[in-house]
Amino acid sequence: MDQEYENILVPMDGSKESELALERAVAVAKRNGKAHIDVLNVIDTRAMAYNFAGMSDGSIAYQLVDKSKQYLDDVLKRVKDKENFDNIDIHIRLGNPKTIIAFDFVRDHHNDMIMMGASGLSRMQRAIMGSVTSYVKRNAPVDVLVVRTAVDQVK
Repeated sequence: MDQEYENILVPMDGSKESELALERAVAVAKRNGKAHIDVLNVIDTRAMAYNFAGMSDGSIAYQLVDKSKQYLDDVLKRVKDKENFDNIDIHIRLGNPKTIIAFDFVRDHHNDMIMMGASGLSRMQRAIMGSVTSYVKRNAPVDVLVVRTAVDQVK
């Protein structure tokens, strides 16, 4: 029997890999009778503190949230227009991407699957912060699909 997912989480960070994950999630959602998709962008507050040495007056966080909102609005419009899919919501969270994706968001939104790109970080960022994808794969209480290829490359 095939697993039918009803509520798919797609963490997006602007990388090509996360775009592929969203493309795959839309295809799966359509096959599963228009399952719901939550698109999530997590603004890593640890990176903010590290990069700005704690000298932020809050305007940096506001600017990052604003840019994230613009990016997710563009993603939402593209999915609705190109894929004719509208059972999708966008979300922004501040904090540690690993724990928010693997535990907090899934718990709060009752997601039954996480579809995410192989990695949106550079080699140096992975060395410093660790791979979010690896952490989520190991710790999430729901199924995790790591997307590496486009939908049209799957046979």
